[in-house]
Amino acid sequence: MRVAVLGGSGKGGSEIVRELAARGHTVTGIARHPENVPTGEGITAVEGDAHDVDKLAGLIAGHDALISAVHFDVPSAKLLSAVKQAGVDRLLVMGGAASLHNADGQRLYDSPHFPEFLKPIVKPGIDFLEELRAEEGTNWTFFSPAMNIFVGERKGPGSFRVGKDELVTDADGNSNISYADYAIAMVDELEQGNHSRGRFTVAY
Repeated sequence: MRVAVLGGSGKGGSEIVRELAARGHTVTGIARHPENVPTGEGITAVEGDAHDVDKLAGLIAGHDALISAVHFDVPSAKLLSAVKQAGVDRLLVMGGAASLHNADGQRLYDSPHFPEFLKPIVKPGIDFLEELRAEEGTNWTFFSPAMNIFVGERKGPGSFRVGKDELVTDADGNSNISYADYAIAMVDELEQGNHSRGRFTVAY
């Protein structure tokens, strides 16, 4: 596939770029600082800003999918407009964990244990998911990571478990995933389409 990665220089985006290229996909890494996008066979780095709808649409036109790995300071309407304008068939979004539910069915964001100082930071991601759910014209997937996502080793396929709307935890209640293994799950979803027009999550 020909895949554009918005935010291809970030912690998550760069790992997604590497994983896509390793599987033989043709990758366009879009970033404000394209020099920080990983290099390698099949990877092209270009300068772009998600706030400029027309420019972004031009950059992603001709791609089979767009993977967004940028922060949620970009309104969903702008990203969706660019996808539609470019005629891209698939949108995958690197989301946050706050909208996941705990074992009691309560959103983590609404839990009394959720830190108040984080709420203004994560709320745009929750809103983005709800806006996608109301969107009728786009084949989207929202991928919430584990509660703790970190720079670490790539354990590889089979090292993590996949869930939908409930936080995945281990026997001790921990919820962790490395950016490298998150990228594996993202590219798996791109290739397999198991959560079209839905949300999923992963953790060890």
